Amino acid sequence: MTDIRKGQAPAPLAREAFHDRFMQDFQDPAFGAEQEALKRLEDIAWDAYDEGRKAPVTRPGGEGFADPTYEISVEWLETSRRLRKAQEAWGQAATPTRVLLVNGSPRNDGTCPGEISKTHRMVQLAQAEFAAAGIEADVLDLSRLTSDYDRHIHPCKGCVSTAMPLCHWPCSCYPNHSLRQTGDWMAEIYEQWVSAHGVILFTPTHWYQAPSVLKSMIDRLVCADGGNPDPSSTHGKKAAEAKEIELKGWHYPKHLDGRVYGVVVHGDVAGIESLRRNLSDWLDWMGLIDAGPKARLDRYLGYYEPYATSHETFDADEKLQEEVRNVARAVAAGVQALRAGTLVQPDRGLKPARTK
Repeated sequence: MTDIRKGQAPAPLAREAFHDRFMQDFQDPAFGAEQEALKRLEDIAWDAYDEGRKAPVTRPGGEGFADPTYEISVEWLETSRRLRKAQEAWGQAATPTRVLLVNGSPRNDGTCPGEISKTHRMVQLAQAEFAAAGIEADVLDLSRLTSDYDRHIHPCKGCVSTAMPLCHWPCSCYPNHSLRQTGDWMAEIYEQWVSAHGVILFTPTHWYQAPSVLKSMIDRLVCADGGNPDPSSTHGKKAAEAKEIELKGWHYPKHLDGRVYGVVVHGDVAGIESLRRNLSDWLDWMGLIDAGPKARLDRYLGYYEPYATSHETFDADEKLQEEVRNVARAVAAGVQALRAGTLVQPDRGLKPARTK
C-alpha cells in the first residue's frame, strides 16, 4: 500500500475567526435587529463545523452496495437514483430524443454586463434547428451562475488524483454542510447530461481558455469518466481504501459514453482553435461521438473590432450564423442515427491499451 501524504491543509478556524467568516453574509444593516437570532444560528453552524457534520442526514445504502450498512447521504442517494433512472430511459426506444445545448458564456443582461451574450444568440439558432427536426433541445445556461441568487458549481477537489475510486459518481464531495458548501447545481446538471442523446457546447474564448463557468462544470464532470458509483466501497472518503481498490485494478466506467456531440467556439483575437481542440479532445476522451467536421466549429467574430459593436457584427455575419446552424444539423443527424442504431463508430469495440 502506498503512503497517504499529509501536511498541506491549514488548521481549522478558531471560534473567533469562524464568527467573522459566518457574519460576512449579514453586513446589511437590515440584519441588525436579528443579532440574537443570528447568534443562535451561528452556534449551530459552529457545532456542525467543529464536529465535521458533512452529511447530517444519512441512511444505510442497503442492497446493491458493497457495504449495505454504510450510512450514505440521503441527498447523494437521491441524485444517484435520478441518474440511474435517466440512464435507463436514455436507452429505451420510446424515450423522446433529447439534445443538451450548453451556453458556456458567463454574460447575460441580468447581471453586471447588462446585455445578452452572442453565445446565447448562437444557442437560439441551434434551438430553432432542433425544433424544425422535431428534437427536444434543453438549454443549460451557465451564465445563471453570475446572475442567480445563491447558485453554485463548487470547485472539484481532485479526489481522482488520490485514487479513481475515491471520485464517486455522482460527486459526493457536495453538499458539505459542515463547510457551508451547499446549493450545488451539479446535482441537476449531471441528470441533464445523462438524459441527453446529444450535447453541443457553445462558448466564447477567455484568455485562450474556457470561461470559468464552463470550466467549473467540466472539472466536476470528471466523475462521469471513471467515477465510482458506490461510495460504500470506500466508506466515504477513505483514501487508503480507495488506493487499495485502484491498485487491485479499476475498470474506469464511462458513464456518458455513446452520446453525440458538437462544439461551437468563438472569439475576437486569439485562442479559438486551441480551445475547440481542448473541448473536442475532452469529449472524445469521455467516449462521446463527434458528429463530423461540420460539428466542430471555431470562428472569429469581429476580429480586432470593437466589443461595443460585436452584436451588430454578428447580425451581418450570415455565414457564421449558417455555420452554427450546420453544427446543430450535424448533431441532429447524428442523434437520429444513434437512436436508429445506424451510427457508425469504427473503433467502438476496441479495448484501449491504456485505461485511465
